[in-house]
Amino acid sequence: MKKFSPLILSISLLGIIPAHAAEDVPSVSTSPIKGALHLLQGRGGNVVASVGTDGILIIDDDFAAYANAYQQELNKLVPGSDDAQVPQFVINTHWHGDHTGGNLYWGNKGSVIVAHSNVRARMSTRQEMKVSGRVVEASPAAALPVVTYGDSMALHFNDDDIEILHLPTGHTDGDSVVFFAKANVVHMGDHFFMNSFPFVDLGSGGNVAGFTANISAVLDRVDDATIIIPGHGGKRATKKDLQRYHEMLVVTVKSVSVRMEKGETQESIVEDGLDEKWASWGQGFINEEMWIKTIAAGL
Repeated sequence: MKKFSPLILSISLLGIIPAHAAEDVPSVSTSPIKGALHLLQGRGGNVVASVGTDGILIIDDDFAAYANAYQQELNKLVPGSDDAQVPQFVINTHWHGDHTGGNLYWGNKGSVIVAHSNVRARMSTRQEMKVSGRVVEASPAAALPVVTYGDSMALHFNDDDIEILHLPTGHTDGDSVVFFAKANVVHMGDHFFMNSFPFVDLGSGGNVAGFTANISAVLDRVDDATIIIPGHGGKRATKKDLQRYHEMLVVTVKSVSVRMEKGETQESIVEDGLDEKWASWGQGFINEEMWIKTIAAGL
């Protein structure tokens, strides 16, 4: 069984230290989603850009080191222009550095950064990340969300109605998913790790039961034609993909819960592992051992 590395987790998920080696050259790939929507992928969380007559809106902005690479891709998406294109809005799905690292770059250029109030609260204060044994210092003022909300908010942009919905106590305490009503597209943020066990940040208000309930709530709102963009992994998904992900959550949580109720220790459950059906799901950020420990910690 592959061992969990707090260092890898801090690099890949939390943006506590730089996410690229010195020899790496940050690059971003772009692919169309539907209509005005494009998927941009660098090193961190998946970024969705809406580009149209109203301008540019982006959801999440990866690690700080990738800001210039995203700038180059946005410039390419505006026909006939060599100017530096600045998003009118930057929406953060949550506070982790692989989704907010570009905030300072865009905030200094005048983008309006939007997020749940808990995202601003965490980014504006020193955060102790016990899972990695590290500390994240408060972000500069220009990197902080300047528009915050509680349960939800709406934007009407590039001929679409965009709903930003807070999903409480899931991946963290400040996560949101973003629905594009007309395009029938939803960006899941880190509530959806494609075909992988998720990272539930218990130290940031995350909760496995809440996480599972949140996925169920999203499933109630999407249909077979909905294009679902995961926070990590792959380019797009379908409702069936999200249903399979929800099944994994329900089944694995129940399995660990039942075994602990019978008196089994966390160590013995880790030793035996989960059903072989989920073997491939431990190849992402979180391996099987860490997923079992995350479930156990929330029981």
